[in-house]
Order: sequence, then structure tokens, then C-alpha cells
Amino acid sequence: MNDECALTRENTTRAPESRGCLFALSQPPLMLFLTVIGVLLLLGAVHDLFVL
Repeated sequence: MNDECALTRENTTRAPESRGCLFALSQPPLMLFLTVIGVLLLLGAVHDLFVL
């Protein structure tokens, strides 16, 4: 039997679960940065398509 996985009375607390990518995307500074980058890419694409 694997002793590392055995539940004992002193090992009943759970380790905090790691937060995933969706938590990182919910952060306002990251979303603001991605919005600015997206707007710059959109402006560059519109400029290439419609401006001579």
C-alpha cells in the first residue's frame, strides 16, 4: 500500500487547489493589456485594408 496516499488523522486537511488559466484571465490588468493589444492589432488591420 502507498503510504503517501493513506489518510491519517493528522493528514485530513486538503491542500489548496491551484487556480487555473480562467482565474488569470479574470484579472483586470491582464484584460486591460489584452484589450489594448487587440485594439492595436485591429487598427493595424483596418489601416492595411482601407487606407492607401
